[in-house]
Amino acid sequence: MTQHIAFLALGLGNGAVYAALGLALVMTFKSSGVVNFATGAVALYAAYTYGFLRHGELLNPIPGFPATIDVGGDWAILPAMVVSVLISAVLGVVLYLLVFRQMRTAPALAKAVASIGLMLVIQALIALRVGTETPTVSAIFTPNVIRIGDSAVSTDRLWLAAVVVGLAVCAGLVLRYTRFGIATEAAAESEKGALVTGLSPERIAVSNWALSSATAGLGGIVIAPIVPLNPVAYTMFIVPALAAALVGNFSAIALTVGAGLVIGMLQSEATNLQSTLDWFPDAGVAEAVPLLLIVAFLLVRGQAIPGRGAITRQDLGRSPRPRHVAVPGLIGCMVAVAALFGTSGSLRLAVIASMIFAVIALSQVVVTGYAGQVSLAQLTLAGVGAFGMSRLSSDLGIPFPIAPILAACTAMVIGVVIGLPALRVRGLPLMVATLALAVFLEAFWFRNPSLNGGMQGAPIESPTLFGLDLGIGSGEGYPRVAFGLVCLVVLAVVAWCVARLRGSALGASMLAVRANERSAAAAGVNVGVTKLMAFGIASFVAGLGGALLAYQQTIATASSYTVFAGIGLFAVFFVAGVTSVSGGLLAGLLAPGGVLYFISDRYLSFGDYYMLASGILLVLTVVTSPDGLAGYLHRIRVPAVARRRTVPDAAPDPEPLVMEPAHVTGEKTVLSVEGASVNYGPVVAVDEVSFELQQGEIIGLIGPNGAGKTTLIDAISGFAPSRGRVVLDGKEISGLAPYRRGRLGLGRTFQDIELYDELSVAENVTVGATRLSGDTSAIADRVLTLLDIRHLADVVAADLSQGQRQLVSVARVLAGRPQVALLDEPAAGLDTTESRWLGERLRAARAFGVSMLLVDHDMDLVLSICDRVIVLDLGAVIATGTPEEIRSNDAVIGAYLGAPVATTDTVAERDMDTTPAATEEVPS
Repeated sequence: MTQHIAFLALGLGNGAVYAALGLALVMTFKSSGVVNFATGAVALYAAYTYGFLRHGELLNPIPGFPATIDVGGDWAILPAMVVSVLISAVLGVVLYLLVFRQMRTAPALAKAVASIGLMLVIQALIALRVGTETPTVSAIFTPNVIRIGDSAVSTDRLWLAAVVVGLAVCAGLVLRYTRFGIATEAAAESEKGALVTGLSPERIAVSNWALSSATAGLGGIVIAPIVPLNPVAYTMFIVPALAAALVGNFSAIALTVGAGLVIGMLQSEATNLQSTLDWFPDAGVAEAVPLLLIVAFLLVRGQAIPGRGAITRQDLGRSPRPRHVAVPGLIGCMVAVAALFGTSGSLRLAVIASMIFAVIALSQVVVTGYAGQVSLAQLTLAGVGAFGMSRLSSDLGIPFPIAPILAACTAMVIGVVIGLPALRVRGLPLMVATLALAVFLEAFWFRNPSLNGGMQGAPIESPTLFGLDLGIGSGEGYPRVAFGLVCLVVLAVVAWCVARLRGSALGASMLAVRANERSAAAAGVNVGVTKLMAFGIASFVAGLGGALLAYQQTIATASSYTVFAGIGLFAVFFVAGVTSVSGGLLAGLLAPGGVLYFISDRYLSFGDYYMLASGILLVLTVVTSPDGLAGYLHRIRVPAVARRRTVPDAAPDPEPLVMEPAHVTGEKTVLSVEGASVNYGPVVAVDEVSFELQQGEIIGLIGPNGAGKTTLIDAISGFAPSRGRVVLDGKEISGLAPYRRGRLGLGRTFQDIELYDELSVAENVTVGATRLSGDTSAIADRVLTLLDIRHLADVVAADLSQGQRQLVSVARVLAGRPQVALLDEPAAGLDTTESRWLGERLRAARAFGVSMLLVDHDMDLVLSICDRVIVLDLGAVIATGTPEEIRSNDAVIGAYLGAPVATTDTVAERDMDTTPAATEEVPS
């Protein structure tokens, strides 16, 4: 027992560093909303600065000058530590002013990707300036030993933990009781509110970046005597630190620091168990600790569908729909064949490497560009395919091409496992989970001698087919053209399939999920399954790329699939363009070992600076052009194509109305709501609401802001937990997920519109027809014609006006031919004429059997087209009746209308003066 306690105590050293970095992450996030992946790199820079100062030299990060500057003799501990911490603080301020100040309004995910670029820049600079020269760092604390049973524990671990806990206490007191801390909390809650009260969010952010970077630097310094300086190892400290920060929800200092210490202790105990228990895995258990912690907390805290106001806005660039792919594909293949036959030696190898990395890049296009799930594990999944190939071909004798396909299937299974957290989380937390899993797989599988052949690596059998040798060869004929042709065939097939996926219903569903999970679920898209399919498809493609890479290298080694190499490759993919097939192909040319890398290294001697350039370009891409370099290519107009595209615009519109009746209008209850109630803690948002909606009927739902109208729609459509019964066409749907309700014929719009901004209008409307079979594009065209917006079919939703967005959201619902449409403020943003025109279109839709529940502040619209009106106040029904009865109802006049209403015109006139057409707010 004492041995276990001793190892737990030993783990306090690493745990203290994780806690310090986690504390720095929390401080940075509180002030600027940035999850700074470069925090570990800042700690690394401080540790190297401290180490060199102790030897009388100052590290100079500027290329082209001496790597170190003589400072006149060895420095003592305290001055070296103070200067190193100050340099860390200055570095943090510089990073904020150069990058994150410009990204103040950017999504959190974009900021995180930019911080990955900075991490690569700092790590690459240190590697360039220091190389293999690692200064030795003497102990900071007096190295005493205490005995725990038969085990000895150095007291420096305990001192490290005490220092970090002291830092956490100080930080907590400052944030809680000082004016600066209160200002930080205020700015974190509301930047606009801080400005109104005279606070400067920018000054607060600068100060916190300085403090958080100083904290990270101190963590790197105090661990330097215990953990030898290593650029990659220190940078990867960010993974357990992120796990600790997630436990603290990037806000609770005590939880974050405590979690960091516990992670370090558990990792130390895991190392102990590996050496003492025969049945315990030989490697990777320590790396599994942060992974398990991350997954557990994400699954507990996550939501299958984000709630109102909790949607994570992403900025990954637009994903253009590939058109006319046959001719460009054929030309590309001919160029590739010519390159294979026209080159030899290293240049031909670079051509082959470009093809292989293009395959892996296309996997990133599927999972990130289409589905919006940022994965940092694509090279790791390629490694799964490579090491799986070794087992299948060398050990089991499975021939080509079955072996690489099975290896890719293995990667697909692992990829689906990686994607499981995506069922509950999205965006930044999921990216952290993929990084943690990549770290675990590298340690548990790739570097495990019992699984991969040890230091010699895992051998790969050369591919043959019908007696033909398709391997890369060796000697004078290396690399052989035959293997290059195999890679070209695989790349061509994968590129064609990924292009087809973009234009398919599944691809539209992925893009809908990427843009807005709530809206996608309402349209009948199974969000969880769509995410897992994206991970599965992308992982299969990455596994194929890994199998080809294994064939090229003839051996699978862990060094080819390291986590840090995967992050660097992710940077190249993002710079090239992660949202399009053309970006994936360009990424192959840019990848390390590819054609452009070969040219820059051979003729410009730029290879050593490639990682540095990748990091800088990643930051610039995120800040200026999320579409990547491929986005500039897409802006090039080809005259012939442009002329062809004008033909559909000149074609005559189809004959007017084209919607076929979905139902026969009659006296039939299509929606029954019984005792619907929603509580947010002690607040009753909806209180025992009951009503029935008949087929072909339009019911208006009105009430003051905060009355619970949108919450009632959320409860009916499954987006808010509620009590009571909801029956749709005789089938109870109370316990069903939102997408199941959508598929059964319950459509809805959203108060915030929530279109898929990356998709065209036609694609937006087509997603709404997910539950239907047949030619959904024809259905979309008919609905666009019904609403007189067919001329907008090819316009990207992000370019629409507010009124046009409203019409498209209504069109998307009608395209699904729902039995019931729940319309939440469809006239918001429309003027009086547009609103009346919308009312006519809704009446036309009702004539074809669509029943509606209409929420809107436009009383003229509601009272003119609705058969009945329900009035809510404080979550309860205060009146129900015809429009004429509602106009004269005293309770309604007192609660909402404010005066007797004689005509709809006066209602509309008064409504514009007294009723704000604002977003309804419900306590959460």
